[in-house]
Amino acid sequence: MALHVVVGAGPVGSAVARELLSRGEQVRVVTRSGSGPDGTERVAADAGDAQRLSELADGAVALYNCVNPQYHRWVTDWPPVANALLSAAERSGAVLAITGNLYGYGPVDRPMTEDLPLAATGTKGRIRAGMWRDALALQEAGRIRAFEVRGSDYLGGNSWLSTIIAPALRKGRTAYVPADPDAPHTWTNVEDVARLLVVAATDERAWGRAWHVPSAAPCSLRELTAIAAAQLDAAAKIRSLPYAALWAAGLFNAQLRELRETQYQFRGPFVLDSTAAEQTFGLRPARLEDSVALDLRNATPAF
Repeated sequence: MALHVVVGAGPVGSAVARELLSRGEQVRVVTRSGSGPDGTERVAADAGDAQRLSELADGAVALYNCVNPQYHRWVTDWPPVANALLSAAERSGAVLAITGNLYGYGPVDRPMTEDLPLAATGTKGRIRAGMWRDALALQEAGRIRAFEVRGSDYLGGNSWLSTIIAPALRKGRTAYVPADPDAPHTWTNVEDVARLLVVAATDERAWGRAWHVPSAAPCSLRELTAIAAAQLDAAAKIRSLPYAALWAAGLFNAQLRELRETQYQFRGPFVLDSTAAEQTFGLRPARLEDSVALDLRNATPAF
């Protein structure tokens, strides 16, 4: 039994903790509130406190960055947390397993592979790209061991399906989404994210590069809604919310305002290629129907 330290207890952090517990590992979960899944050692601490995080990571084989600041606080919240995690990984010697995303690539016109340049021009994309560049620089200097996993939009909690679409369907209403409902889109199961993070943390082949999370074949929001509606025994009603309406709503809601920057991900094809991770580690994605069922179980209120 080895010690693994998971920072963050949202959908991904909790899934990582559960995956580790299922493998018989010792799991320490660090959050500001001291929350975390049953069976873990739960510690309340500030993820931006490098000294405290280093103490908590001492003796651990892996340190998992599963933090997810609120969208409108990325500029202020991410830098201290990212720097503290790098410092803790260097001081403790734990492998740094980073939960990333696809923002760093910026707008693309082909299926995304890990060799795409990090060419984001938006604020959030530049932040994520910079975080990975900093980690990679320390990896290449021999000061830490690190890797990053990148998934597309999650299914498994706090998703568009659970926060916007499912609540409307449950009430027999039309779901309005700031997107093209018919654009092909990759969806990533949070349990597949967790599985790749845990497997890669102890596999030297994973370190020093990014990996795309094994994800099911692309599925449009309209198709995703139909799957959810069938499971809820509801009518599948979905319509596009024009960009102008999203822009106006953002005047009154900080979270919605931040969605303006990533509209390119939902107004056209947004497809992830996860061939590398599937072939290297022998992993396969969850069925989309199972991912939808997981997401519906974890449904939360809309914004």
